[in-house]
Amino acid sequence: MGEIFSLEWIPATAGFSGCVLYSKLIERLWLDVRKLRIPLNRLPASFSEFRIALFSDIHLGFFFSGKDLSSVVKVVNELNPDTICFTGDFLNSVSSLKALESGVAALAELTAPFGKYAVLGNHDYMAGPNHVINGLERGGFHVLINKHAAIQKDGDRLFLTGLDSISKGKPNLETAIHGIPEAACNILLAHEPDIADAISKFPVSLQLSGHSHGGQVRLPFIGPVITTGLGRKYHSGIYKINELILYTNRGLGTTVLPVRFMCRPEITIITLAHNLP
Repeated sequence: MGEIFSLEWIPATAGFSGCVLYSKLIERLWLDVRKLRIPLNRLPASFSEFRIALFSDIHLGFFFSGKDLSSVVKVVNELNPDTICFTGDFLNSVSSLKALESGVAALAELTAPFGKYAVLGNHDYMAGPNHVINGLERGGFHVLINKHAAIQKDGDRLFLTGLDSISKGKPNLETAIHGIPEAACNILLAHEPDIADAISKFPVSLQLSGHSHGGQVRLPFIGPVITTGLGRKYHSGIYKINELILYTNRGLGTTVLPVRFMCRPEITIITLAHNLP
């Protein structure tokens, strides 16, 4: 009976092993470029067709190398975005610092005529925020921690606001948006997506986030398996909360386990549309 029982389990064991190998060796690095168009009521007409490349959660040093990041950079540059936004977790932990220079070199190759902008994630605080800020800046990024920047185009302005990590930093949205005209189009970069309910009470048109990894492993009828605090409710894709539009990027890297299943790493190309009243 023991031999018969063990033979019956061979197909199931082989299938499970195959799924593990696929999720670790293939899907984990199988980049998905998702393109979508988002109309915004307050978008100035001159920013219609403005293209944002969004990526998040590199987790450099945890089964993701500078070479892996260079491959992503090549794809982003070929898409010719107007601006590039990164929503945090450049490094994974303190042990990732040894990979910092290769990551900085890769980020420096990203090009966008209207600049590159970033915020910090919770893992960036675990790795050391000063190291991460310095690395991102050397990679050509404007790091927005509770502050904003204005992109100028044909006499119009589009505002990008960066919020500090909710779980590890000291976020202050009122400070971040101070000085932005209430009628302006304001895009918020915030690592954790699940703060969108609170953000919807402020004059923010679009929130861009990461953090959740989309769950990393997704199962039919179950959904995301590896979930995280402040990344469960709005775990991936586009959402509408009152007048706020939220987009959550699935990220590039992984945590806990170096696997992805039915949840490929993602670059998002967002084309902004002027929504006529």
